[in-house]
Amino acid sequence: MPQTSPNPTMKVSSRGANRLKEGHVWVYRSDIVSADGIPPGAVVTVTDPRGKPLGSALYSSASQIAIRLISREPITDFPGVVRQRIADAIAYREPIVHNTDAYRLIFSEADFLPGLIVDRYRDILSLQILTQAWDSDSLRQALISELNARLKPESIVERVDPRVRELEKLPARPSGLVHGSKTATVITMNGVQFHYDGLEGQKTGAFLDQRENYAAAAQYAHGDALDVFCYQGAFALHLAPPCAQVTAVDSSRPALEVADQNAILNRREPTQPEIEWIEANAFDLLKDYAASGHQYDTVVLDPPAFAKTKRDLDAALRGYKELNLRALKMLRPGGILVTCSCSYHVSQADLLGTLAAAALDAHKTVRILELRGQSRDHPILLNVPETSYLKCVIAHVSN
Repeated sequence: MPQTSPNPTMKVSSRGANRLKEGHVWVYRSDIVSADGIPPGAVVTVTDPRGKPLGSALYSSASQIAIRLISREPITDFPGVVRQRIADAIAYREPIVHNTDAYRLIFSEADFLPGLIVDRYRDILSLQILTQAWDSDSLRQALISELNARLKPESIVERVDPRVRELEKLPARPSGLVHGSKTATVITMNGVQFHYDGLEGQKTGAFLDQRENYAAAAQYAHGDALDVFCYQGAFALHLAPPCAQVTAVDSSRPALEVADQNAILNRREPTQPEIEWIEANAFDLLKDYAASGHQYDTVVLDPPAFAKTKRDLDAALRGYKELNLRALKMLRPGGILVTCSCSYHVSQADLLGTLAAAALDAHKTVRILELRGQSRDHPILLNVPETSYLKCVIAHVSN
């Protein structure tokens, strides 16, 4: 006999049903036919307009993404499913994560635990809850207990995004320790060390999605290097060994102070160049440097997301073009450009088109060395394009 689910039933429109049948895992609020009496964060059985079951999902009563599918089958033991998914996420990374003790452990939809992020920073885990279902005390404690049992971290820190909690209509909650007493450690990526504080910095504390791109950039970097939007210095520190001189720019003084501490942590060879840290607006600085004839052999552009929504796309592309145009003008013949976008709404084709237009305006010839994305610990779910967001182009530039 087919297994039945004790969970409440939620009917979706034909459009929502087709979206799930085509492999996506989201249904938007506009495609919910009925949600009467279903509590926020519930596990629900999703059906098409005729009542045919489509799977089990997490329901949000507040988000525009009302349903996030977690299984194509009925679920009778959600905590048991969560335990197995955590084990699967850990096992998935064992053969693909190398040369680091800092990586993404659970990547929301891509690890079939939608709305949940867990990052590992050596002996500290950083937990981020992005939807109503994971916020219940029982599930929160089950998560912490399972992570403790499997990974035995010294501490678990919860990083809270106030905007997400507001959108999900969840009560305000501060970031803080949920297990242990340690919030700071030293992590290693590709042999480079970094200070990490679980309650400071952007995202969950570091940009782990760029880890493999840091190493790739270092393979091509040479001469005088410029790292723009350097944050806490990850690209710059990877560029320092192969380069003669490195200048790194960011508008955040606190980030640059951490970057300088990271540089001290990695200063092992007296011949290795000291990195020059500059606090400045990147657009203004690039404009001034290009106008004054500054020249570099390697330039890295790793800006924040310019297009947080689709409406921002045109303005974002103008921003990317300006950055790349300035960088191309400053590159010597034979130079290396590493240019990135973490905006999901900016496709790889968009970024390459912007780079091509900038190259024409700069009268430069650009040859693509590598087209890259996010590190493999941030897996991409083929039928969920939103899981693929980071683009990184490494290019050779000549006159």
